[in-house]
Amino acid sequence: MTLLSTLTKAPGAALLVAALALPLSLSRPALADDRPEITVAVQDIVTSGALDVMRERSNVGARVFFSIYESLIDFERQEQDLPQKPMLATEWRQVDDLTVELTLREGVVFHNGDTLDADDVVFTFSPERFGMLPEQMAAQEDGKQLFTSNVSGVQGKVPPPEVAAIYQRSWPLLDRVEKVDDMTVRFITTQPDPTLIGRISRYGSEIYSEQGYRAAESWLAHAQKPVGTGPYKVVRFEDDTILELEAHDDYWGGTPPIKKLTFLVVPEVASRVNGLLSGEYDFITDVPPDQIDLIEREAGFHVVGGPITNHRLMVFDKNNGAMQNPLVRRAITHAIPREAIVDALWGGRTRVPAGLQWEYYGDMFIDGWDVPEYNPELAKELLEEAGYDGEPIQFRVLNNYYTNQVSTAQISAESLRQIGINVDFQMKENWQQITDPSDGKRAIRDWSNSAPFPDPVASIVNQHCQNGGQQQTGEWTNEEFNENCLILERSMDQDARKTAFARMLEIIEREDPGYTVLHQNAIFYGKRQDIEWDWSGLQSMDFRSENFRIKGMQ
Repeated sequence: MTLLSTLTKAPGAALLVAALALPLSLSRPALADDRPEITVAVQDIVTSGALDVMRERSNVGARVFFSIYESLIDFERQEQDLPQKPMLATEWRQVDDLTVELTLREGVVFHNGDTLDADDVVFTFSPERFGMLPEQMAAQEDGKQLFTSNVSGVQGKVPPPEVAAIYQRSWPLLDRVEKVDDMTVRFITTQPDPTLIGRISRYGSEIYSEQGYRAAESWLAHAQKPVGTGPYKVVRFEDDTILELEAHDDYWGGTPPIKKLTFLVVPEVASRVNGLLSGEYDFITDVPPDQIDLIEREAGFHVVGGPITNHRLMVFDKNNGAMQNPLVRRAITHAIPREAIVDALWGGRTRVPAGLQWEYYGDMFIDGWDVPEYNPELAKELLEEAGYDGEPIQFRVLNNYYTNQVSTAQISAESLRQIGINVDFQMKENWQQITDPSDGKRAIRDWSNSAPFPDPVASIVNQHCQNGGQQQTGEWTNEEFNENCLILERSMDQDARKTAFARMLEIIEREDPGYTVLHQNAIFYGKRQDIEWDWSGLQSMDFRSENFRIKGMQ
């Protein structure tokens, strides 16, 4: 089943984006009691305690949300170049420089039985939904930053303050979404936004049921049992333990092929692998490359996966101790043996990319750019020039939130020691501890950056500019870099945007390092061999009927 969108631009005419819609009423077989129950063992489900797409901004959240929610525009997720396709909107067009109009799909039913209409879309992007009404802002605590709190203590209907902060960085130019009629909406910006259609399709643009949200007794109650349009609905969620979904049999895209879909937290790799091979789990995620042969030697099992639209980074806080000197941070960027890490830990199954960018940026990709060369002698010279005196530099790491995270960090830390840095290596339990600035010694941490739509705004702006995670947590800022952020985010001149992006890479990856890219991330999934299923570079796991089938079952 292929959905192709076409771009048409006649001289003097508005840009039109239209696509064939799926049939409104697919042939639905009688519900089969023999549909399988599938268990997926994961290293984590969410990091915040919430199933809210505007609070949970994580790789692991992206994996589960695609079963629960849908956006207006989506991607052909199993294709390498990730072309856009219709989802809850069947067509869209650029009305003028500030306005995109979308026609909604007829007959879409939410998990609570309500039918999708324009009011749901307007509510999804409303100030109330993001906690930005004046009375909501007054009720929030001051001084909150992104990703600083678990949501378990949130009371009442007001979202935690980081929801508004995430909204502002995701939709900086959006003025409003307005209803044209019951099945037509318009996104209107305050000034031209060259990335507006990309933003509508990105993770974080999923549509909520207005009535489902209002019926919940609190923001947290809805965030832990949300009402979306996806093929599976939440029946049980226990943070750090389990997420149980069941088939949403009124799903507009056809009867879901799985009766019950369970994501089970199994933090240890060995336990996930053993559980797969014993038949306890049907899928496991985040298989390290050194376990692939072990799994595939066993009859009846298979590993799929590969590089994703996500890069692993080492991120710097430029405000503390020796890290205030850019020469120290430059030395660190030259001390990391990236290729050796890729070869030793990944078996060559991923790569060292050309900085914080992906080829699917198309014309916005900066050819000829590369990460800093591995040169320990240059690194030592930079430390000497900086006058580094051996003071401890903290390096904060989580326990394998990312595949090979600890091993990568250990190799990196030892490489820093070899150039003369006194590394204070600290294992942390959660992201709040990783980003905590309270001891005044925060210096280096692990992170990753994704590109959820094909433009640099999706990653470098979203994560490192004024409203991005790194500046919001107070780790790094640069005036010239921020000026170029505004050009990249707001200019309609593609040449000017590309020039700005190239300069931003020079500043943050070379001159005044805010991070250094380690490698492109890859995800590998172990699964039963009789299950036909394709993985996605966007990290989502798709269990719709067109992407899941058990051999021999009708």
